[in-house]
Amino acid sequence: MGLTKDGRNLKIRRYPKFSTLEEERLYRKQHLAAAFRVFADRGFDEGVAGHISVRDPILTDHFWLNPLSAHFSQIKVSDLILVDEHGLVVEGDEPINTAAFAIHSAIHRARPDVHAACHAHSVHGKAFAAFGRELEPITQDSLRFYGSHSIYTQFGGIVVDEDEGNRIADSLGGGKAVILQNHGILTVGQTVDEAAFWFISLERTCQAQLLADAAAAAGYQKKLIDPEQAAYSAQELGGPEKGWLAFQPYYDEQLAKTGGEFLK
Repeated sequence: MGLTKDGRNLKIRRYPKFSTLEEERLYRKQHLAAAFRVFADRGFDEGVAGHISVRDPILTDHFWLNPLSAHFSQIKVSDLILVDEHGLVVEGDEPINTAAFAIHSAIHRARPDVHAACHAHSVHGKAFAAFGRELEPITQDSLRFYGSHSIYTQFGGIVVDEDEGNRIADSLGGGKAVILQNHGILTVGQTVDEAAFWFISLERTCQAQLLADAAAAAGYQKKLIDPEQAAYSAQELGGPEKGWLAFQPYYDEQLAKTGGEFLK
């Protein structure tokens, strides 16, 4: 609700408008660095696996990624690596994950509307990916992904070639998420904030699905949400602005916890 009882408009947070592309570049990098800290706090890290990218607003066929061997919890703006469409490092002194480039470059190329993508080896995402099936509409939160996620079934080991990245991008289609069978989960968005929140929500939705499946195996019956209501709610819950807004409390938390250390 955006009004007070006496009729005053309340300020609703929205994606900012920028005077220059340089300002927008800095904003994207700051929120990318924050997303890594948020992922670390939730245990989404696992060695050098996992990556988040954001498209550069100036060099639009380039994108920013995490350095290969930096822990998510320590990544700062100054650590981020800018790569071109061929995987060559344009800014930064560290290598990147080969799989990160293969996957993210294909997605950014196939989806001009997508400016960010997240992939990590989160526990419940990996567990649910073992089944190679879509999520069921069993909770309100699951409806963020209703009709907007897919399954990539062609597990081929570590993604190191362009063809595999292209197949993942094809499987994603126009959706916001893809479940990589026997691998994990991946989400995308118009902003890194949106993509990161979808990842957090998808991981929890996978967890809820696993718990519900376990209870169903014990004899309890799952109640699926009516398709018409699910489709309507998906529009209410799953828009880009909703995803961006939902990430802002996590960003604020990182500012408070770190004193803005990740902005350096």
